[in-house]
Amino acid sequence: MNNNHRANSPGRKGSWLSKLALLDQYLLPHYLLTRCMYRLTRVRAPWFKDRQIQWFIRRYQVDMSIAAQENPFAYPDFNSFFTRALKPGVRPIAGASDAVACPADGAISQLGDVEDGRLLQAKGHYFDLLSLLGGSQARAQSFQNSRFVTIYLSPRDYHRVHMPLGGQLREMVYISGRLFSVSPSTTQGIPGLFARNERLVTIFDTAIGPMAVILVGAMLVAGIETVWSGLVGHSDKPREWTYVAANKEQEIAFERGAEMGRFNTGSTVILLFPPTQIEFAPALTQNAPVKMGELLATISPVER
Repeated sequence: MNNNHRANSPGRKGSWLSKLALLDQYLLPHYLLTRCMYRLTRVRAPWFKDRQIQWFIRRYQVDMSIAAQENPFAYPDFNSFFTRALKPGVRPIAGASDAVACPADGAISQLGDVEDGRLLQAKGHYFDLLSLLGGSQARAQSFQNSRFVTIYLSPRDYHRVHMPLGGQLREMVYISGRLFSVSPSTTQGIPGLFARNERLVTIFDTAIGPMAVILVGAMLVAGIETVWSGLVGHSDKPREWTYVAANKEQEIAFERGAEMGRFNTGSTVILLFPPTQIEFAPALTQNAPVKMGELLATISPVER
């Protein structure tokens, strides 16, 4: 085989085109575009927001029959439509006492064990637990050898995030970073993406130990919200909050299935669980679609 034939082989050409397609992820002004998106998705002029919503429903085949407000034009702006609530009961919460509920609609990106302080991002690509959690050794130590699952939320999905287990909020950490897209093609091509993007780490104390629910920002994700703090994000400095309640009334605690946050346009949720404490549902595989509330895992019996 001559050198010219090798240079023009389909594999080499495909690899070169893939790298070229990712170039715009490094060159685009992420924060400028995201600030523009924030403003555009909150325009309330009916002629503007109704067209946005109508185009989006057609483009992504959004099922409005399960929305609490089925009329798409009743929403005051695009962001209210995008973060819409669902009708009661359309996402039943896994009810068994040992059940771990799926926190969001989406698809499984990866799941498995944290090994040697690394999580699998995509085939052949890993990212660092310590970096993911903001560089705190104490925080990372709680999740060494833990189990993790990464869920990708596509544009058509329900974009509120719910509790996998009941728990009390211990800590919240905002970590500034890039705003790369988190689509499957970019997670395959950009090293350490989830530990480089802006993200919000929330840590809860649960019956089986600490649990982390990490909301990862992305390009055009115009802010991450939690139900206890409102809008968080888009700063050039990390911020940390600790929650120590003086009494039961001051605790920030949630039952399994309760809403805890939302994305103002889509992104990714990463969950971290204590080691050896859960077993993922057998049906969960890479790219498997999931719905909020369905069985994600079961709690393993504690060996005595």
